[in-house]
Amino acid sequence: MKKLLTISRWLVGLLFIFSGLIKANDPLGLSYKMQEFFEVWGTMYLNDYSLFLSVVMISFEIIAGVAVIIGWQFELFSWLLLLLIVFFTFLTGFAYLSGTIRACGCFGDCIKLTSKDSFIKDIVLTVFIVFLFIKRKTIRVNINQIFAIIILSTTVLFSLGVQVYVLNNLPIVDCLPYKIGKNILEQRKIPQGAIPDSTVINFVYLKNGNTIEFDADHFPADFDDSIYQFVKRYDKVVRKGNAEPPIKDFVLITANNVDTTEAVLSSPGKLLIIFSKDWKTGWNHSAEKMIQFVKLHQDYKLIIATAALDKVDLKSNCVVLKSDFVAIKTAARVDPTLYYLNDGIILNKWAIGNWSNAIQQLK
Repeated sequence: MKKLLTISRWLVGLLFIFSGLIKANDPLGLSYKMQEFFEVWGTMYLNDYSLFLSVVMISFEIIAGVAVIIGWQFELFSWLLLLLIVFFTFLTGFAYLSGTIRACGCFGDCIKLTSKDSFIKDIVLTVFIVFLFIKRKTIRVNINQIFAIIILSTTVLFSLGVQVYVLNNLPIVDCLPYKIGKNILEQRKIPQGAIPDSTVINFVYLKNGNTIEFDADHFPADFDDSIYQFVKRYDKVVRKGNAEPPIKDFVLITANNVDTTEAVLSSPGKLLIIFSKDWKTGWNHSAEKMIQFVKLHQDYKLIIATAALDKVDLKSNCVVLKSDFVAIKTAARVDPTLYYLNDGIILNKWAIGNWSNAIQQLK
């Protein structure tokens, strides 16, 4: 029994540390996933707190994992872990059973799990945590209290420090479709061998005031236009495929609503794109220096891609295009983010705090 408790403790602890570290690489990604849940639940007023909640949850996962392994304050953390796994299981169960959210973001963008996989994972993890919770009073780990506090304090500083760093300097490990080396145009295409959705045509009719629905292979035996009143027909998905491009909804549109995405990304030569959700938050001295740099280096072209085109001074000395808000949130984990492309391939990208270094590298 003692060996089983030790194995369970290490398994639960390592899994929580692993899960927390992966999400710590991109806390904004988790906050965006939280906003999906808030939108479905009608609690969008919580969106303003999503990043704070994300940082707290990630930090707690790592801290709890370490605490369980070293056995510090085990009774307290067994309660906290039980409450946390019940909450996680509810989230993943809701995502899977409701079908409204396709992935829960349990392991961030680096390890993508379906909502079903996440739900099963949490059920299994719940079994181990419940076992530890039941046996919590029998678990004794001999560790110096001062040493334990030093380890946990270091864990707190490390978990917060990593997140502060990536929130200012982009994720350490880039698992997004806009990673360096990718061609955005190619990423907008459906991968070869992808399986499309399997659909059937469904018909909706009214019969004696009642709604009747059936597919093309199951027309009612008494079907007649004099009895059945047509309402609509639609394609019903019976099996979800994976025929989706890695990058969706990415566009570059002029102020006159002309789609220039293909023309811009397929044009040869050196291209700099500044991605910003709201250009008012992005316009500062660093951006002005970038515009001046391009003036002095005619072999570069500079484009500003923003979701708030109406807030931009179109008299600025560079091309300003409108892009999708969600696409920019994905491309620019720090707002704004500078991309350097050559012949459509992403060669590098920098958060705004590193633009001075970017200019030195681009010279």
